Amino acid sequence: MCVFFRAVRQVLIPLSHAVYRPTIVGTENVPRSGGVLLASNHLSFIDSFVIPLAAPRPVNFLAKSDYFTGPGIGGAIRRELFTAMGAIPVDRNSASAAQESLDSALEVLRAGGAFGIYPEGTRSRDGRLYRGRTGVAWLALTADAPVVPVGLVGTEEAQPVGASMPRLAKVTVRFGEPISPDSYAGMPAGRARRELTDDVMTAIQALTGQEPAGTYNDVPARPAG
Repeated sequence: MCVFFRAVRQVLIPLSHAVYRPTIVGTENVPRSGGVLLASNHLSFIDSFVIPLAAPRPVNFLAKSDYFTGPGIGGAIRRELFTAMGAIPVDRNSASAAQESLDSALEVLRAGGAFGIYPEGTRSRDGRLYRGRTGVAWLALTADAPVVPVGLVGTEEAQPVGASMPRLAKVTVRFGEPISPDSYAGMPAGRARRELTDDVMTAIQALTGQEPAGTYNDVPARPAG
């Protein structure tokens, strides 16, 4: 899969940059080697493509399992693209499956890889920045890996919620300065996870200018039947 991963990046990076001409700022803040977390706001389905294509190194990430189970040709293409881009599926409705996915993320970090994560848990449907869940801090503290905050702007215009295909729109990707877990190591575990997560979200908000929601972003309920 590594060969396919590299091939997909080699094709999609110049293609996406030529079509969208994204503004990419702060790539120097992303360590070129070693385990690192890229923690981003989440506005659109295409965020999980934008980050790996903008980052200066390959990035793995968690993706909801629905992205791997779509029907028809479109679903098959999406499934292959997510797999090729290094996505790890997570069932958002199962706490045990989520922990298993975090464990998979931990393996990536301990192997010296870069891992992308959305601390909000799911896409913001009103454009506000929701409170971060502490999985990002658990990973950073457990793997002793820095967190690079990422601010995405405009991806909700490139592919709004409910749109089946992306459209042309101005997209900006900002990589902030790394946040080291070392400053939180001496705290009680719960407090360390909460403070580190809150600091990551504050850094993301500074990159995006989003209005803080002050609450968690609940996963939309699945339709009955």
